[in-house]
Amino acid sequence: MPYAAAVKLELPADLIAVKICGITNRDDALAAVDAGADLLGFNTWPGTKRFVDIARNAGWIAALPRPVIRVALLVNATPEETERIAAFEFVDALQFHGDEDAAFCRRAAEFGKPIIKALRAKDRGALAHAGDFSTRHILLDAHVPGEFGGTGARVDLALACELKRTHPALSLWLAGGLTPENVADAVRTVRPAVVDVSSGVESGPGRKDVEKMRTLVQAAKSA
Repeated sequence: MPYAAAVKLELPADLIAVKICGITNRDDALAAVDAGADLLGFNTWPGTKRFVDIARNAGWIAALPRPVIRVALLVNATPEETERIAAFEFVDALQFHGDEDAAFCRRAAEFGKPIIKALRAKDRGALAHAGDFSTRHILLDAHVPGEFGGTGARVDLALACELKRTHPALSLWLAGGLTPENVADAVRTVRPAVVDVSSGVESGPGRKDVEKMRTLVQAAKSA
């Protein structure tokens, strides 16, 4: 498979892992860890309200307690920018949430960090080449024209199940409109390796709600 030589991403041993994305500040990051999140996502794309400058915030991000996994999210970044982000020692993985093609991901895999490739689930055609991105970690998000995630729109669970059926070797990460109220049903329906949530646990763009995070994590892991 194309992803055979990729760096391995060690996920928690639980049946399912929870990633809280769109972290913009230290307090929210620590609250997410305390709530039981396994992974935290930091959006390095300036075009979002959840943007965080990795270099300016390197101190507190690097100091976050282990074993939480720190993921840098990029959207249509240049190879040079991708390599710059990958060079930060505390960045554990790279998540590509734009229109990156297989060739781009193949090159990015050479930067020495595990990668996650997001696909926007418009239809079955979006799933056809899911195994071609030099990673087994595929994040399925809702399709919203002109947007790159964080919209709160619900992902198509039927397409997520289809992806698992047609690409059983992949590790499916599920995102898109997940909330404390619906995450358990999504987990039972799809059985993803990871659930990824951003707006569903916020009090406002880029500001997390502690109780929502705690409730979501508990609901996902108990499902």
